[in-house]
Amino acid sequence: MRPWRLAALPLAIAAFLATALPAFTQDKYPSRPIRIVLPFAAGSVSDVSLRIMTDKLAPRLGTSIIVDNQPRAGGTTAAASVLSAPRDGYSLMVFSTSTAVSVSLLKSLPYDPVADFVPVSGLSTFANIIAVNAASPYPTLPRLLQAAFDTPGMLNIGTTTVGSTNYLAAALLKSMSGLNFTIVPFRTPGDLVTAVLRNDVDAIVQSYGALKSAIEAKQIKALGSTTPVRAAYAPDVPTVDESGVKGFDVVTWNGIFAPAGVPPEAVATLNREIHATLADPDLKKRYAELGLEPQPADPTALGNLLKSEVGKWARVIDDARIEKQ
Repeated sequence: MRPWRLAALPLAIAAFLATALPAFTQDKYPSRPIRIVLPFAAGSVSDVSLRIMTDKLAPRLGTSIIVDNQPRAGGTTAAASVLSAPRDGYSLMVFSTSTAVSVSLLKSLPYDPVADFVPVSGLSTFANIIAVNAASPYPTLPRLLQAAFDTPGMLNIGTTTVGSTNYLAAALLKSMSGLNFTIVPFRTPGDLVTAVLRNDVDAIVQSYGALKSAIEAKQIKALGSTTPVRAAYAPDVPTVDESGVKGFDVVTWNGIFAPAGVPPEAVATLNREIHATLADPDLKKRYAELGLEPQPADPTALGNLLKSEVGKWARVIDDARIEKQ
């Protein structure tokens, strides 16, 4: 062999290793803990259900998952935290119906949920329930709606704070039915339940999970579900659509999103493993106890849902003349 070829051989080997080693040494996703930022308080239904899911997802991914509760400032703090982190699939965020609402409800939203994030996977959906005191003179939703028709402006329906999903569900009911009733916002779900038990309001709108114990104790009666079909965990509760307000559809949802620019391989891995996790029988049972249904969705479907919800709630907020916050 010629001397120049011998001299060139170490250079050739070095060049090969320089290009090949990254492929061999690149970490497979995920190789370290994943953080999921949740814009709701610890102990909320969204928090409890997310932790049920992540406890089962972590072993599938072979890493730990940290739930980071950041309920401040209508989700803007949570979004800023995720958007300021490296876009590598290790910082994720839970979006919900509230995320879509915030686009039109907040005076200034420092991020664009559609442009600044990419959808990863759906998580869950749940119904809001129209309910009354068990001793109410309105034993069915048609009777309640008829009372609102017969006595315009006299019926009071309680919800949580202005701009909450159940407040907007009541506003949409008012708009679609053409009825004149008063929406009375309360600060907390507990205050809302107390109000209907004391007959301070004629009816309330609240998540099934928050009312479940009072319904089972026969203190409160569920008259109607805001979902387009009856909820699996409340099959005896008719929908608002069934009760006469055709086309009424309010489903509260949660889904996982990642900052735009995250590797598509990470999205694909997370979507696949979350879908498998949501099919777990024990998870389904525990979700039903919370008043939730697992709702896996691929990134395209979840992205389309977000866009649709942004438009839907913009119209409701505008029609109800709700002042920006």
